[in-house]
Formats: sequence, structure tokens, C-alpha cells
Amino acid sequence: MDDTSTVRRITLSLVALALTGGCAWTTKPLAVQQLPVAESSRIYAADGTLLATLHAEENRETVAYDRIPAVLRDAVVAIEDERFWQHKGVDPKAVLRAAYANAEGGEIREGGSTITQQYVKNEVVGRERNVRRKIQEAALAVQLEKQYSKERILELYLNTIYFGNGAYGVQAASKEYFARPVGEVTLGQAALLAGLIRAPTTYDPYGSPEAASARRRSVLDKMVELRVVDRAAADAAAAEPLVVQEQRADERYPAPYFVERVKRFVLDDPRFGETPADRRRLLFEGGLQITTTLDLAKQQQAEAAVAKVLSQPERDPAAAVATVEAKTGFVRAIVGGRDFFGGGPFDKFDLATQGSRPAGSSFKPFVLAAALERGIPLSKVYDAPPRLSIPLTRSTWDVDNYEGGGGGQMNLVDATVQSVNTVYAQLILEVGPSEGVAMAARLGVTTPQDPLPAAVLGANDVTALDMASAYSTLANRGLRVPPVYVTKVVAHDGSTLFQHEHSQERVIKQETADAVSGVLQQVVTRGTGENARIGRPVAGKTGTGQVWKDAWFVGYTPELVTAVWVGFPRAQVSMVPPTTRVRVTGGSWPAQIWQLYMAAATADRPITPFPVAPSLDGTAESVLLTVPNVLGMPVEQAEAALSREGFRAVRQLVRSDDYPPGYVVGQAPLGDDQAPGGSTVTLQVASGVASAVVPDVLEKAEAEARGRISEAGLKVRVITQAEPKSPGSGSRKGQVWKQSPSGSTRVDPGSVVTIWVNPK
Repeated sequence: MDDTSTVRRITLSLVALALTGGCAWTTKPLAVQQLPVAESSRIYAADGTLLATLHAEENRETVAYDRIPAVLRDAVVAIEDERFWQHKGVDPKAVLRAAYANAEGGEIREGGSTITQQYVKNEVVGRERNVRRKIQEAALAVQLEKQYSKERILELYLNTIYFGNGAYGVQAASKEYFARPVGEVTLGQAALLAGLIRAPTTYDPYGSPEAASARRRSVLDKMVELRVVDRAAADAAAAEPLVVQEQRADERYPAPYFVERVKRFVLDDPRFGETPADRRRLLFEGGLQITTTLDLAKQQQAEAAVAKVLSQPERDPAAAVATVEAKTGFVRAIVGGRDFFGGGPFDKFDLATQGSRPAGSSFKPFVLAAALERGIPLSKVYDAPPRLSIPLTRSTWDVDNYEGGGGGQMNLVDATVQSVNTVYAQLILEVGPSEGVAMAARLGVTTPQDPLPAAVLGANDVTALDMASAYSTLANRGLRVPPVYVTKVVAHDGSTLFQHEHSQERVIKQETADAVSGVLQQVVTRGTGENARIGRPVAGKTGTGQVWKDAWFVGYTPELVTAVWVGFPRAQVSMVPPTTRVRVTGGSWPAQIWQLYMAAATADRPITPFPVAPSLDGTAESVLLTVPNVLGMPVEQAEAALSREGFRAVRQLVRSDDYPPGYVVGQAPLGDDQAPGGSTVTLQVASGVASAVVPDVLEKAEAEARGRISEAGLKVRVITQAEPKSPGSGSRKGQVWKQSPSGSTRVDPGSVVTIWVNPK
């Protein structure tokens, strides 16, 4: 039977059941039973330390019908089942509306479920969509309506429905979101709660405040349409803030974002119960003992590193951190935000596992791995211009290197070390965008990726956990191990309900993973990731989003992998002054957080080297030669010296206060280092002074001030405006009375100096 026939069968059955009042179906008698005495469940860190106790009475507290405010009852009925008080368990009008939608789409899009049916689905038959379950759900709903009053059914529903963030029932939800008993909710708060029922994650006021506000407005509009409230009251309620209040200190517990993931592990897994209600009761009332992979010391070290670098919470962006053990997949630490218990609109939204953002150049190692798997050698040389325009089928792709870097030609090693976009743009077209994103998925990225050329530059969104998991496959030499949060779940009677079993899959060749790790080590020793050095072998990659909106550093030792993201939770905001204290790149705050954290996290471990990277150049291993020291030479002379010794040179322009333009101010590899003959040496060549000093032009005539600023290599902006009255102000006509920046300040050459000049 095809899908359309199945849909029609369900639809006709529901319509018949609705019109006959349930007589066509018989099922076992339905009774609403009192729950047994609840026993708290406990969640433990890997070393046995108690992390959290899940008290049933805090997550699901029954409230009598007459203690639930009418405004909340009305809001729920209005948005979930407007004919609740008229139908007998199944609403014929809703069924017919759903039938039309299902027939149009050829699939089960709507079920026309009433509140009574929702209760039956959640508490009795489960959420599986098939003909038998749907008809059984409707029949039991009709039976329930015959046994209990409408008030009792609505009471049962409101005390069991899930409102998100671990809150079941209206009392728990009111305390979770508003820190008040349900009897005190306002109209706006009632509408917010009612709106959460359909999709608690989509309309989560912590993680998606705009969506939550829009959903609240929809509920209020429906209440106005049904004449439950008037328009003025609805508009006033819609203008209320999404009130989420800070949790009490005695309700705090360690690693809350990690604990939430553990809760979801039980609540989402059918092994712990056939229906969501079964799993919820087991988790919050079943007395479970849940052992996790969390390393509490590493968790505290990660939080401390974030707090030290992002030390001004009132203005700094947030950070997400995810740490995975390479060989086991054990998730050792999760930092999902600044303060889970803070009460802010994004505080409970897990930035590490839910907050997906563009990966930037931290995506490049996946494309490099795909290239090596296809046999493209690391020694292959590409043009590396600062800017490249690539014609595509229907458009032109303009690619720029960061701050105009690049120039000449580069092999894949140096292009990775210096994160050269123009080289990687050519590489992904050679490999194929589909192959590039497929490699990311093979390695461990679970967030859907569009196969676009710009994927190589990190145009697609990823999570910190995605990146830690994918890079852990590289650290584990091509063996992918899924992330693990829970190792054991024991029931209250001592029986084992779940025991983790290790699983792994080879997804790329060992030599490919080792070669990528070898290149990424150089990113840290001599490239964009230098701020991540911790005194032991480290491999990693920086990533900086478009106009500095997101910043990443993902790095690893042979044993431990950590991804760090920095950005603003509410939206993608450019992290440049004055919004932030510094211009944030992957090599700045993310690498600094990584360095502080991983230095502490690995301090008690012996130093382990990475496996020797194989030669994937398709030729015999190159002879190692001594790199000549060319620091301080004119660039042409330096290039000639390198060529005589069997090396290629590539220029990288930098500003310098110590050397005149055209002289070599840095080189990589360094002089006297050993490097394969024929490999590339990157020369940093002075292009001008690194900074300019702003002259002091206060009380100078406008013409003189302009001249002095221009001589300093700076631009001038003049504002003609009278200075405030003060002693002597009348004698300074035509003179500068204010300037910004002030005299003696060091700024970038070409910066603008603003002067305020008194009218003549």
C-alpha cells in the first residue's frame, strides 16, 4: 500500500470514529491511575561525584483544576483545541481539516488531535504514527470523555504536558520560566506557556526569544478571536517582557549544560520507555543511578578559562567549549554559555550542542582530508593571490584572503598553516563541494551541510560538539567514535538498564589522518594558531567568520580534543572595537581560551608525540636540508639564497617598525631548521611602518593641524564647532580645541584623526 493510500485509510477511519462517537472500535478499559511514590534519580560524574538529583516534585507537581488560573486554561484551550468544551473526545471539524491537509500533502501532516487525544497519546499509546495507533488514540479519547468530566481531563492534561527545559505540568513550567507558582501567572505568561506545548524547543524563550514572542502573540490573537480576552488586554500582554528569572543558589549544580544532555539521553531513547510519559516518569521518579563521562576537574578548568579571557561579561561575547576524549568518544566537559542559572534569555540555550554557527576556516581540514583521500599531494602548488574571482555556473565567486595576505604560489601545507582562502577555494572545486561536506559528515559533523563551494571557507553552520567530534576522528587516526555522555544507567532495584559498549568505524585511512594532523601541528608551531601552544605537541586550526562575527579554535593532543567558539548568542555581531575590546579572530580569544584550558587539563598527563606524518607526495621521502637564515636581507637577495639551497620562497607582506619596506622581518621555517628539499619557506616582508604616532595639534590653526596629521601618514576629519565657553575660549578662533585620538597615541597608518575647530 502506498503512502497516499495509508493517509486516506487513517483519515477515513478518524472521520468515521469522530462521527460515530467511537463505537466502531473496542479497546481495553482506560483508567487514570495514581502514580506510585516517586524516588529521585541521581546523575554522577565519571569519578562518582554527585552532579545533580532529579526531584520528581520539582519537575512535575500536580495542581488541582480550581488552582489553575482561568486565564491559563483559556489560553491552552484556545491554541490547542478551541472546541474542547463541545466535542466528545474527537473533533470532527478538526479531523476533516486534517484530512484535507493530509490528502493534499500525501502524508500525515496533521492529526486533528484534541486535548483529550494528546493526553492519551502522551500517557497511554505513545507517539508512533500508524493506522492502529491513531485509531486507538481516538477510541481511547472517546472512552476517556465518557468516564471523566471535561474539567478533570483538562486538569490531567495540564499536569502532565511537557513545556520544555525539563518542566512537566503547569506548576513546574511556571516555576521554571517565571520563578512563581502557577496561580500567579499573568495573561502574557499564560499565553507563553500555552504556546510552548506545540513545540517546546522551537519556542524556547531562552534559546529563541523572538520565536517565543511571536508564538505568544499568536496565542493572544486566538484568544481575542474567541472573545476570551479583549484586544487591549492582549496587546498589553504581548508587550510584556519574556520574564525568566534567575534560579536560586540552592538549586544550582555543576555542569548544568552537560546534565541537560544527560536528561535528553534518557527522555529521547525508547529503550527507557515506550512513550514519552514512561521515560519521563522513569527519569524523574524511577530512582535511577546515571553514571556519565564528565570529568569535573576539566569542566571547572574550562569554565575558569572562559571566565578569565572573557572577563567583562557585561560587554564581552560568550563562549562554547566541548571536549571529547579521542579514543573513547567520552565527552569530558561542556560549556554551553555564561551561566545556565542566570535567568537571561539565552542562558539555558546550550551554545555548545545546540548553537550552530559558521565554521570559518576551521572547516578546511575536512577538505584537506578529502583531497588527500583522492590522492592530491600535500606538495601540490597553487597560485595564492590576495584575491581571486572564480567563475561558477551562474555567478562569479570572489574570494579574499584575510587582510590581503598571500601572494605568489603555495603548497597545501603552507596554505593551511597561513589559512589562505584563495588556495582552498581552488582545492574544493578540484575535490568537489559534495565530497568536502561528505568528508565532514564522515568525520563526525552531524549538522546538515550544503554542498556549496563556500563550504570550504566555513559558510555552513556547525556546533562546538560537531567540531570536537570530527577533529577527534583525526586525533584517533581515522577511527570515528560517536560522542558518549552516559556509560551506565542502573534502576532503583539494582538492575542495569543501560551499559555503554564501545563502537568505532574507520572512515578515512590512517595515513590520511596522520598527514592532516602533521599539517595542523604546523598551524600551531608557525601559523595562525600560535596562541594555542601549551608546551607539548598540539594540532589545531583557527576559524574566523565573515566580518569577525564568529571565531573558532579547534585543537587536540593525541588524547584530548577541544573545540572553542566565541560569539554573541543573540545574533551574529561583528566582534570589532568598540563592540569588543579587541578584534576577535580564531587566533585571539578562542585560541587563548583553548591554551589556558588545555594547559591545565593536560598538566597531569605525560607528553605524547603524534605519530610521524607519512609522505603523501607520491614520491620518495624528500632529503632534509638546512634552511638558510635570511632575516634582515632584502627580499630579492633572500629569495636567491633560498633558491640556491633548494627551497622555494613565498612572500607575505607585514608592517614593521624595525625594518624598511622590502626587507625580510620573519621566516618559517626558521633559519638553521631542517626541512625537505624543494619545500616552501614563507618570508614575511616589511611593507611599511606598523604604527603611526598621532601628533598633538591642540591650539594649532586648522591649516597647520592638517599638515602635521598628513605628515604622520594619517587622514584628517575636521568638524567646525564652537568649543564650550571657558577661560580663553574667545581667543582661539580658527584653532583646534579638541582632537581624537589624542596626541602621542599609536594607531594604524592611514587612520583618521578627528579635530574640532572653532569658527573664525
